[in-house]
Amino acid sequence: MSNAITLTHDNFEAEVLSSDLPVLVDYWAPWCGPCRVLGPIVEEIAAERKGTLKVGKANVDQEPELAARAGVHGIPYVVLYRDGKPVAHAVGARPKAALERVLGLDADIRAAA
Repeated sequence: MSNAITLTHDNFEAEVLSSDLPVLVDYWAPWCGPCRVLGPIVEEIAAERKGTLKVGKANVDQEPELAARAGVHGIPYVVLYRDGKPVAHAVGARPKAALERVLGLDADIRAAA
């Protein structure tokens, strides 16, 4: 069962831009090999941070407006939004620790410890 929200043009503002929690958005496509590699890592982050981080997935083929709005030029493209604004992003598949480091999520873990 997925812990990630499927993001669409209709729910993006409510789920991401108006969220009280930080939101990690994975812009992906089903045909993308690196996206399939990164998908389980994003799901793992969603499960581990439930209640403190919201995670959503936007299929760039089905939601080209969302992809264009985010400035997606390559996938997978992962963006961390805080208070409705993008604060960090990563392009391409990478190990979980590297993804968390690039997005600043590792600092969140250290601060909570």
